[in-house]
Amino acid sequence: MFPLRGRLRAAEAAVQGWGVLQLRIATTADEPTMRAIMDRAIANLLKPYLPPDAVAASFEIMGLDSQLISDGTYFAVTDNGEIAGCGGWSRRATLFGGDHTAGRNAALLDPATDPARVRAMYTDPAHVRRGIGRMVLDACEAAARAEGFRSVELAATLAGEPLYRACGYEVIEPFRSRTASGVEVPLIRMGKAL
Repeated sequence: MFPLRGRLRAAEAAVQGWGVLQLRIATTADEPTMRAIMDRAIANLLKPYLPPDAVAASFEIMGLDSQLISDGTYFAVTDNGEIAGCGGWSRRATLFGGDHTAGRNAALLDPATDPARVRAMYTDPAHVRRGIGRMVLDACEAAARAEGFRSVELAATLAGEPLYRACGYEVIEPFRSRTASGVEVPLIRMGKAL
């Protein structure tokens, strides 16, 4: 049903002094490692941008959507064999959130009229500023383009916004996601033509 699955080749980028980064399709066996990376990224990378209660509330609205792994649209980036980051894209309506996030919508998007989604982008704090995010974005955009999508959208955290701007994404609208505790987490809907 999804012709791109399995057709992507591993992309490699040598990073001087850091080894070799490799991109591959993530599997269910990667989930525990990726969830741990997500937890570290949320806890550490959002601290300069949000007060402690908003960082804590972010765990409620962020995380892994295992539908992306089932769809074959989620990537893992490894550094010398160890997962250092992850992220993916989706042909489904949900804009952001993990398996536990309320309001997810698995309806398929129409590539002729809807933007694909870039989803669940996380880099281990020990591996930031090495090109992992750009590597994943490039793979997401290429895969979405190959399936006929003409644009992509995402929900950026304040920590992620600079990367997305540098990669050509433009702000559509800032918004807040209200959590069960009443804390509102700021996010930014961003988009890019493919």
